[in-house]
Amino acid sequence: MGFLQLLVVAVLASEHRVAGAAEVFGNSSEGLIEFSVGKFRYFELNRPFPEEAILHDISSNVTFLIFQIHSQYQNTTVSFSPTLLSNASETGTASGLVFILRPEQSTCTWYLGTSGIQPVQNMAILLSYSERDPIPGGCNLEFDLDIDPNIYLEYNFFETTIKFAPANLGYARGVDPPSCDAGTDQDSRWRLQYDVYQYFLPENDLTEEMLLKHLQRMVSVPQVKASALKVVTLTANDKTSVSFSSLPGQGVIYNVIVRDPFLNTSAAYVPAHTYACSFEAGEGSCVSLGRVSSKVFFTLFALLGFFICFFGHRFWKTELFFIGFVIMGFFFYILITRLTPIKYDGNLKIFHDDGVFWVTFSCIAILIPVVFMGCLRILNILTCGVIGSYSVVLAIDSYLSTSLSYITLNVLKRALNKDFHRAFTNVPFQTNDFIILAVWGMLAVSGITLQIRRERGRPFFPPHPYKLWKQERERRVTNILDPSYHIPPLRERLYGRLTQIKGLFQKEQPAGERTPLLL
Repeated sequence: MGFLQLLVVAVLASEHRVAGAAEVFGNSSEGLIEFSVGKFRYFELNRPFPEEAILHDISSNVTFLIFQIHSQYQNTTVSFSPTLLSNASETGTASGLVFILRPEQSTCTWYLGTSGIQPVQNMAILLSYSERDPIPGGCNLEFDLDIDPNIYLEYNFFETTIKFAPANLGYARGVDPPSCDAGTDQDSRWRLQYDVYQYFLPENDLTEEMLLKHLQRMVSVPQVKASALKVVTLTANDKTSVSFSSLPGQGVIYNVIVRDPFLNTSAAYVPAHTYACSFEAGEGSCVSLGRVSSKVFFTLFALLGFFICFFGHRFWKTELFFIGFVIMGFFFYILITRLTPIKYDGNLKIFHDDGVFWVTFSCIAILIPVVFMGCLRILNILTCGVIGSYSVVLAIDSYLSTSLSYITLNVLKRALNKDFHRAFTNVPFQTNDFIILAVWGMLAVSGITLQIRRERGRPFFPPHPYKLWKQERERRVTNILDPSYHIPPLRERLYGRLTQIKGLFQKEQPAGERTPLLL
């Protein structure tokens, strides 16, 4: 027992040391902020700018450092000097600097601050690299910093676009950097490749703690490869810009790993994150994405869809109204958005071509009815069950975000935005999505099964109104015992009615004898 107790104590002590090495908490009000390589540090920045940061005891085999600082939505600034210069500082929610070390340099200083009124909670880390590792942003020609490791992010309702500067080959301390445009052979930076990664935060969680916790998985190369989804690999000949479908209210972290396939080395850029919405108060903010009118509309739409799911085939006219409303609403939404100033807020490369996408989409839409052409009743019941139950999914999305709504939303985006074809349309599929998918499947199967059992032995479809009128007419002609047989034709009835009305306006004749007296 004594040995087991010592073993447990040793394990707990080792876990405590690891946790302490991973995260350090502090406050910038102490003045000097000290960092260690590879250790996350949490601290709060207050006005006025700046606060000095320092790193001691830099190893001699380290040739460059990347410092990065992250906050949820308030901007922070990192600068090489106390005086802010455009080519020596970076401001944003994810900001980073590259420190190219001089020979014998073992200490590094820089400055941090914020221009906001409220204090800003931050997480920061320093990563070290050797002379064999590529330098992220080392061949920057587009942005302000000479060497820019940052990922620049823009978003709108349709797409989120990230941009970054090309990297350069690594080099030793005190050596001139390789030329960025000296040539395009394998001895130049043109051999470098860029892997773009995407990481989804837990759905419906907009807390600062959750973001900063998951950002720790997206800063170093091993963590990024283990945690995130690799979306695409770019070569030096490709444009350093990638577009994704915007997911309002869903936290997403992006990062880029630059690889040197010749030396088998790599380095990570500074990750960027977005929720595709604003944390500022007001309509359309992250905390109030759904409008009340939208919630009311989709709730009523779901109630009608629920009825169609279970009773649509028998209530034929109601189903026609529901399906027609969906199709015409879809069509007019696209038409109005494209032709008027009114605006509303599968990653196979072949589908990035609009012609291929829409031809494929149309063929799938036509193929399903063709397959079920021999059993139209089954096709109609399937339509009622699937579309009716999906309306419930859309209603749930107006209250609780779910990725299943992007089944239709991405098609709308493709129709409305001419540039959406270039966007990657990955979406998170997490616990609540599995639950809602199960609800959708349960409703669809229950509605289809109920309608198939109820319609067994009945006519396939309700009779056509014209056929009903024609059959009624023939019945009246052939059945003289039917009281309706003796009813005059419609033309005679209308003429008699007009005669009665005309008589109301004729002058009344005087009473008495009307024939002349005989002489």
